[in-house]
Amino acid sequence: MEQQELAEFGRLFRDFLDQVVHREDAAEDRSLMERLADHLGARPEEIPVVKGGYAAYDHANVHLALERWFSSEGRTHELIGLTGAGRVHDSLSEILEAAQRRDRFILGAVDYAYLPVAPGEELACVSFGIYLGTDGDERYAVLLRGPSDEYGHDKVELEVLAPSREAAKRFLGGIDGLIREHNVFRGKILSFEGSDFDDGIGPFRFHSRPGLSEGDIVLPDGVLERIERQIVGVARRREVLRAAGQHLRRGLLLYGPPGTGKTHTVRYLLSRLPDFTAVVLAGPTIRFVGAACALARQLQPALVVLEDCDLVAEARDFSEGEQPLLFQVLNEMDGLGDDADVAFLLTTNRADLLEPALAQRPGRVDMAVEVPLPDVPGRRRLFGLYGGRLGLGEEDVERVVERTDGTTASFTKELVRRSVLFAAEREEKTAARDVEAALDELLSDRDLLTRRLLGVAGEEPDDEDEWEPEG
Repeated sequence: MEQQELAEFGRLFRDFLDQVVHREDAAEDRSLMERLADHLGARPEEIPVVKGGYAAYDHANVHLALERWFSSEGRTHELIGLTGAGRVHDSLSEILEAAQRRDRFILGAVDYAYLPVAPGEELACVSFGIYLGTDGDERYAVLLRGPSDEYGHDKVELEVLAPSREAAKRFLGGIDGLIREHNVFRGKILSFEGSDFDDGIGPFRFHSRPGLSEGDIVLPDGVLERIERQIVGVARRREVLRAAGQHLRRGLLLYGPPGTGKTHTVRYLLSRLPDFTAVVLAGPTIRFVGAACALARQLQPALVVLEDCDLVAEARDFSEGEQPLLFQVLNEMDGLGDDADVAFLLTTNRADLLEPALAQRPGRVDMAVEVPLPDVPGRRRLFGLYGGRLGLGEEDVERVVERTDGTTASFTKELVRRSVLFAAEREEKTAARDVEAALDELLSDRDLLTRRLLGVAGEEPDDEDEWEPEG
């Protein structure tokens, strides 16, 4: 047998001795029951367990609240972990029973999960661990259990051993207060994602707040002012409105063809509301509007953005008697109350699909504003915004404006990008001929689908050109 094999055999044999021969001594030193009894001053199985439950997305909030509670003046804590099969899905009572009767669980390492708490920032949060804490003369043992996709555990749980049920309830009330006061979502922009394993909410995604100015928005005269007054103006004058008995909750619908700048306008409004918590739901994730409204109510002032609402205007929610999902959205809006400083911003490319639902639920949306195709002054401003660094002369710009009648802001952005690419392929600076070549290509028959994808109106194919199956 080679030296390396002998060394490996020796290591495995020592592990065997540690696990089998010396197991009794090790378990004695690492006994969960003895550790809890020493800390609590009583047999843990004789103390009632009080539970608290939280949404999976609140995992970081619960972790931070525990750290703050136990770290405040007059309190101390120690964090311990467990080893043993089944600890993740067993309740604390089951863990204590198994540890007492079968020595199934012993002290081990604490489990952690890295969770996003801001754009590009993660926090190591306890996903399974027991806090042994003190508050003056009182002793607590608190099990924090995070969600687990592996075991189908879809929430965050706290299980508390305390001197009395009343003390445990006071403790959980203190944790709830700290979650509200120091919520990591406050003032952030976030979106919901669906769970990979069920129909519930998956992780949150944090987004950086845009930095757009008024000059970055190209809309017809007066349109941006109306939009800003409805969303930003109410926020700025909230105290005056409240004193006059006026409600703060408001709903705004932005409608118009694809590519005209509805999402860009939303980004501008987010720039103008730096202290607002914003929850963005798009398409299928609009089904999480109930959770979004609950979060907005808790963290107001808040903005709930519902993009592409037309995608759910005819969707069916079978739990609601086959009502369109949009009705649920509107009902959630209505349930917030007039004094809630929450703004709802809906966008759609198909106002005709939304109108019947909105008419049946009046008052949820206070204002509808069209974001139309850009007119001549608008197209000129758009080309200046996106293509200003091309250095084209005034006559060249006017030719572009004339040829782009009926196009969108998205079309202009693609035109400029493609012009720069043409020039880069020649390894020269962008010139008027590159813009003309890009325009010729984008307006050609072979780019018909591209124009439709960029929101250009009047680009439906002729009936005679449609493909039909043979036979």
